[in-house]
This record gives sequence, C-alpha cells and structure tokens, in this order.
Amino acid sequence: MKHMNSEVKEERTSNKNRIDLFLVPIVLIAAFLNLFKIWTDEYANAYYTAAVKSMLQSFHNFFYASFDPGGYVTIDKPPVVFWIQTISAKIFGFHGWSVILPQALAGIGSVLLLYVLVKRTFGVWAGRFAALAMALTPIVPAVSRTNNIDSMLVFTLLVATWMLFRAVRTAKSGWVLAAFAMIGVAFNMKMLQAYMVLPAFYVFYVVATKITWKKKIAFLTTATALMLAVSVSWAVVVDSTSADKRPYMGSSQTNSVLELAFGYNGINRLTGNTSVTGSGHKQPAQTEQQTASSETKQTSNSSADSSQSSNQRKSSSSQKMQAPGGGNQNGMFNTGNPGPFRLFQKGLSDQISWLLPFVIFSIVGLFAGVKFKGPYTTKQKESLFWLAWLLPVAVFFSIAGFFHQYYLIMLAPPIAAFAGAGAVALWSMYKQHNGWKSWLLPGGILTTAALQVYIMSPYVSSIGVAPIAGVGALGVILALVLAVRKQRKNSLTNYLGAAAMVVLLAMPAYWAMTPIIYGGNSMLPSAGPDSSSGMGGPPSTATNSKQSGFNGMQPPGSSSGNSSSNGGQMPGGSSNNGQMQPPSSSSNSGQMQMPGGSSNNSQMPNSSSSKSSSSKRKSGGMNAEVNQKLLNYLTKNNTGEKYLFATTDSTSAAPYIIKTGKPVMAMGGFSGSDPILTVSKLKAMIKKGEVKYFYLSGMGKGGQSDVITWIKDNSKEIPSSKWQSTSSSAQQGPSGNGTLYEITLK
Repeated sequence: MKHMNSEVKEERTSNKNRIDLFLVPIVLIAAFLNLFKIWTDEYANAYYTAAVKSMLQSFHNFFYASFDPGGYVTIDKPPVVFWIQTISAKIFGFHGWSVILPQALAGIGSVLLLYVLVKRTFGVWAGRFAALAMALTPIVPAVSRTNNIDSMLVFTLLVATWMLFRAVRTAKSGWVLAAFAMIGVAFNMKMLQAYMVLPAFYVFYVVATKITWKKKIAFLTTATALMLAVSVSWAVVVDSTSADKRPYMGSSQTNSVLELAFGYNGINRLTGNTSVTGSGHKQPAQTEQQTASSETKQTSNSSADSSQSSNQRKSSSSQKMQAPGGGNQNGMFNTGNPGPFRLFQKGLSDQISWLLPFVIFSIVGLFAGVKFKGPYTTKQKESLFWLAWLLPVAVFFSIAGFFHQYYLIMLAPPIAAFAGAGAVALWSMYKQHNGWKSWLLPGGILTTAALQVYIMSPYVSSIGVAPIAGVGALGVILALVLAVRKQRKNSLTNYLGAAAMVVLLAMPAYWAMTPIIYGGNSMLPSAGPDSSSGMGGPPSTATNSKQSGFNGMQPPGSSSGNSSSNGGQMPGGSSNNGQMQPPSSSSNSGQMQMPGGSSNNSQMPNSSSSKSSSSKRKSGGMNAEVNQKLLNYLTKNNTGEKYLFATTDSTSAAPYIIKTGKPVMAMGGFSGSDPILTVSKLKAMIKKGEVKYFYLSGMGKGGQSDVITWIKDNSKEIPSSKWQSTSSSAQQGPSGNGTLYEITLK
C-alpha cells in the first residue's frame, strides 16, 4: 500500500519494459479459478454442446449454428461464440472442456485487459487491485467455467473499450470505428445485451475528445452506422435466405433473427414476457424459465440417501420461489424482486455485490470537486466511462422482468475498475488528510464489511459462524483503527490499509472457488455453497453439495417414494400459486407444469446410471446420458431415415446428438414451443422417409399441440419392454412417463 502514491508517469516508466511481478499471481489465481477441473464437465451445457457437435459436421450447420446435424432448427443465440467453440473442438477434439476452454481463456483475458485499462491512468496499484477484484468476483469464474456466452461477451466489450481509450489517446478515428465495430461483433454473440455499454462509449467519446462538436457527431454517426451494419450482417443473410434452405431460427415465433434479437433476446428480457404460440396470452419468459425448471429436476445425484430426501422435503417450504413481483425476496430463480435495492437481495448480492459499498465511496471520492462544465482530468473522464457502464446496467438488472444470475457478469468490469481506482484514490485522500474525503476509506471499509456479513448470513448453516463473524469483526476493527490513526504516518498504517483490502476480498475469493469446491452448473451457472444447483440462494442444511455437484436431488424418473405432490410447477401453471420447487425440494417424479397449465413430465429418454463417484460430471444442464437400450433399438430399426427420432424439445434430443452425432429432431426447438412444424409438413417428412420414430414426454407442447395429437392418433406405440431399461441401476429413464411411437405413411 505504501507505493500507491507514486506518480503514474514514474510507474509507467519504471515498469515499461518489465513484467509486473505482482500481476503474475493474479493471473495464476484467475487461471486456477477459470480452468481447474473444467475437464470433469464432460458435456457442459448440453444444449450448446450438441450444437457444436452439429456444427462440426458441415459448413451449413456451422454458419447457421444449427442445433442438430440435420439442420432442422438453430440454437437461440447468434453464432460467433459457437464458431469459436467449434474451432476449439476441431483443434483439440470434441470434449466438454474444449468447448469451455474459449470462455475460460476469455475470463483470464478480461482480468488482463482490466489491468491494462486501469493501470495506464490510475496507476499500477490501481490496475493490480482492479485485476484482482475482477478475478475474484464470484460470478466471473462461475460463468467462465461453462460454455455459456457471457464471459466471451464481456471480454469482447473490454477489447472494444481498449480500442476506444486508444482512439481518444491517439486522436485516430480508425480506432473509434474499430471499437464500435467490435460492439457489433458482440451483438452477434448475445444480441442487445452487447448494447448495454453504449451509453459509456458515447459519453466518454464526447467528453474525452478535444475536437469540434461537428466532428464528434460525424465520427459517432459513422461509427454507429458501422456498428449497426456489423450487428445485422449475419441476421440479414439468414433472414434473406429462403426458409427451406436453412434451419428454423430457434426460439423465434416468425423464423427471423431480427425478431429473435429484439423480442426473445431483447425487449422481453426487460418486460419478462414472451408470446407463446397457441396460448393466446403472454407468459413470463416462458422459454428460458422452462429450461431452468427442467434444469432443477434433471441435474441430479441418484445416490442421495433417504435421510437427505426427507430433510430436503422439510426445507422445501421455506425455499419456494415466486415470479418477480411476488412476496418472496428470492424472486424467480433467485433474481430478487424488481426495485432500487434488488442487487442487495439474496441470490444476486452474493454473485456480484460484495464490493458495491466500497465502489460507491470510491465514486464519491473520484468525482469529488468535479464541475459539470469541466475541465476534466483523464482520471475523471475514464471514471465517467466506468460510471456510464455501471449505472445503466445496474438499473436494467434492478427492473428487468427476467434474467439469470450469470448475466450479472456485465457489472463485473465497472465494479472491479472502481474498486481498483477507488482503493488508490481513497488511500491518497486518507494519507493526505484531505478533509471529509479522508473519511471515505474507513467508511467504505466499514460499510462493505457490513454488507458482506449480510450477504453471508443466510449461509450460516453451510459456512459456519466463524467467517461471518471474522469479516464483521475485522472490518469494524480495521475501519475504526484507521479512523483513529488518521493523523499518523508510519508503516503500520500502510499494513492496516493492506489488511483491510485483504479482508474485503477474502469471502469473494471463497465464493469464487465454490464451483470448484462444490461443483458447478453448466446451464445456469452461479457461485456459492449451492453452486451446483444453479439456483443461487441459501442451500438446504441437509444437502450434501459435494455429491457429484448436484445437491443430492432425485433424478428424473427416480422411483424414490419420497416425492410430494407439489409438482415443481412452472409459472402460469395452476398449482402452488405459480411457485416452483427449488433444487432441494422434492417433486412429483420431476414433473412440472408448462406455462398455460399443461402437464409436463419431461423425462428425457435416458437410463444410464448416474455414477456419483465418476471423475466426469455429465451435468450438461440436463442428465446428459442416453438410454442405450433405446439407442440400440432406434439404430437397429432405422431403415434409412434422416432423423434417428423426433422429440418435442432440445432436452431429450441433445444427449443423443452429443453421443452419436446423428440427427435428432427437436420438433418445437429449444423449449418445445417454437411453431416450426405443422401436421402437413410432418406428413410430407414421413412420406419422404425422413423420420418415423417419435419420443413424446409431454414437454414443450406450447406451439405444437396439434402435431402431438396427430402423432398419437396416427402411430403405433412401441412397447416399453423393447426400448426401456428395467434394471434398478437405470432409474433415470422415462419410467413410463414418456412413450415411443412409430409412424409409417404410404
């Protein structure tokens, strides 16, 4: 800490040609958190992993990001990240870790980029603290350890930030164009989420450049036009291609990329509503909520003992979750209830908010004395950039109708940047006895420690009282001692300041390690002692989270007699008042209710036993194993059909695509609600000999109930004895909830 007052120019000169030795352990920490044991996740998020398997098979599938090898339907996101994952799988072979690797490296890259961005202006110590804060923000490694998109998205936006800062520093317009073009690339990763940083880019360029308003407007207009052109380039190509020449655009209702961008992946995230074909009304984020609920019942540990199941039932009543706006603070999937303090509620605060009070104090210190009309220093200009990133994103997550916990990684860069820059600024004010500003450091330490105690308090049953009391006591003591010693200048004061920062980063560091310690969740990643559930929030006291990383849940189709009648219903269903059972609660054989009230037994056709002692985690956001007897039956009886079988949704199809590389038709796309198939189209496919077997489980009827009805009325049911395993070690199978049909039309 005693070096933090060195001038930026001196630090830049002295370190120009040397590796920062303090940065090395920070990068190693980031590498450990992002890379260690990713090789144990065999399938990762199976929905996306199946797409990579399909994309490896042809350029047609690669370009459109087809979910299945047959090119029937795409995944629900643009292709850029999956292009990168496919290239990685091509180089290193098709494995879970090879599709995760690009995101893990992106997480490490984000730490390095933040160091570079903050160090140049705020000093080397600020860069170090910012990099460390980024590495230890719990949601960052939790997401980076999966094949979800967000880690790569944040890295790309930080590259764009580096380009923008360079544009201002060098006064070269080419870098401005490159920065906005990079945001266009990010749009082709996760669509409108990439645009959340635009206020920061516009504000910073206007404030930081010393050119006329006419030139500013001209440059920004040109850069924005380029960004929009890059953003819609893939969409225009896809949407202008005849529908019969390409896969259906998954999760859209009109087979359009642009509709997907501005609807399902855009405005509906804010409103929490999405149209469900055939339902006649709106449902809360139906597609992803269905998947999330499916996740809670399908990522499971079949070795959970009966005492655990009993205790889980006892704890379920206190852990039911309601949709945003309901009375339970956890909200839908523990994203809290909309409001100004949402980021401090359970489920979100432990993912991202550990340092938020310190950041607020840092913002006050960094902008103290700033006049609205300027002039502004470089530090103030860049602080304004990070503030213009932080505030709009924080507001969005405070009011949004639907999102998942791991989206919060978008807040990590500005929080880490302010933590680093603020630590140096507040320390300088403290050491210089700068009036009321000198109280900002002890005040920031005290309030941050208090928030951390609040964040940890629901987890006392799993982490114990000691760390909670330790952080609280040390935070109070160090803040008070620093306040008392404010007039003294000696090495002890320096060490006290350093100790305070260590205390504030200790529990975020532990939380960041929980996906390694307890097991992670590849479909709905989150951090915390219950990280394997992917649902956030305090875990059941009876849950042994270390068992295969699946929180001891009963698997789909389990024959356990400990089920209750609550049903794990989806929002919009008729029971439980719209509440959904959390991972620790027992449900009726894994059943859940589809929005609109239709029954959903959604057992996927798998029956391979779950081996909790296995070194490979086959979570995949689903029980990503296959029913070998079913696979053998389908393979043996295939008479040249294009599709091995058809099923309602991606949950049942993905494991078979991963296992065999053969086309499996998800008739209704990701969730089963896409209006892709009609009865007449299906008849034509059957007559052409493209498909004859159908596995129906009740899941995903939202957009295809007429198709399902026609299949049942015109097919021959295959006896379960021919394809379903009956061994006691294969209880993950359909267990009678699903049915296999055969249709042959002449």
